[in-house]
Amino acid sequence: MLIAADKFKGSLTAVQVAERVMAGLRRVVPGVEVEALPVADGGDGTVDAAVAAGFERREVRVAGPLGDELTAAFALRGDTAVVEMAEASGLQRLPAGVFAPLTSSTYGSGELLRAALDAGARTIVFGVGGSATTDGGAGMLSALGARFVDAEGEPVAPGGAALSDVATADLSGLDPRLSSVDFVLASDVDNPLTGPKGAPAVYGPQKGASPDDVEILDAALGHFAAVLEKSIGSRATEYAAARGAGAAGGIGYGALVLGARFRPGIDVMLDVLGFAPALERATLVITGEGSLDEQTLHGKAPAGVAAAARAAGKEVVAVCGRLALRPEALGRAGIRRAYPLTEVEPDIARCISDAGPILETVSQNIARDFLT
Repeated sequence: MLIAADKFKGSLTAVQVAERVMAGLRRVVPGVEVEALPVADGGDGTVDAAVAAGFERREVRVAGPLGDELTAAFALRGDTAVVEMAEASGLQRLPAGVFAPLTSSTYGSGELLRAALDAGARTIVFGVGGSATTDGGAGMLSALGARFVDAEGEPVAPGGAALSDVATADLSGLDPRLSSVDFVLASDVDNPLTGPKGAPAVYGPQKGASPDDVEILDAALGHFAAVLEKSIGSRATEYAAARGAGAAGGIGYGALVLGARFRPGIDVMLDVLGFAPALERATLVITGEGSLDEQTLHGKAPAGVAAAARAAGKEVVAVCGRLALRPEALGRAGIRRAYPLTEVEPDIARCISDAGPILETVSQNIARDFLT
């Protein structure tokens, strides 16, 4: 049996989910063989999933989204690094109750990438999601050697709003090592940079952006891409419309400018984590995340796990905090049955606060249904 579940956001990490499911299964069938492979789709928790799969955790001091120094981590195994932008520039890095949609920066994410290069990485998987930022990756590019100046020749201020002041973009100082690495942009988001489906319009409100802020950010990112076109040519416009450009407040765009290739985050992570050989050994796969809903079907970890398992002819069930998909939708995704915490405890608040013990109880039901 293989447990390949994502985190229950706000309650349990992916590692803790696996531990609780395993404990519940073994309460019913003590000798059951269980392999745990916590997964992530490129968003927050990606480094933890890599470390659980045998990568080494490396810590470095970088700038947070508001410029204050913090400790962030990336994962390294051999010459492959897994870098998670949320470690440096994520919403969880802001003080409680504080949002800064116009001024937060991805500079620290660039510092993380530079640290991975310093550690000898030749392949970098850049997981993006959960960002506090909407700066098109300008901060990240600056940390890697780019210069963005205003009409007076002064460096522009951090954050997305200030990109409207960019007069010149100079990428000649970018770290030369970037040209010789395999740089993979891993995301579950395929939005373009700007427009009705762009980063500011779709994700800005989640970061505290008002309707006026969204307009400011959308115009600023559009201007940023136009200025970059003067520096790198028509590629700048092509990248702005490409899949993944709008990921994590447009840091996907910055990564594409650096030469990254976009891949769905869960597909990348399953490869990196060694999912295929683990799947071969499994008879039943248990996946899951905090909420199984329509978003799950569009590139989230459980959908990716289920698709790979179905292709291998393996049966899949899912655990979740909340279930918002009908059985036929689950079936189309390759999931035979879902086991929500709310089936055991109807009180949502308790499902969140006591997720671990309730998940153990739910997992006992899976054992009774499939192992006895």
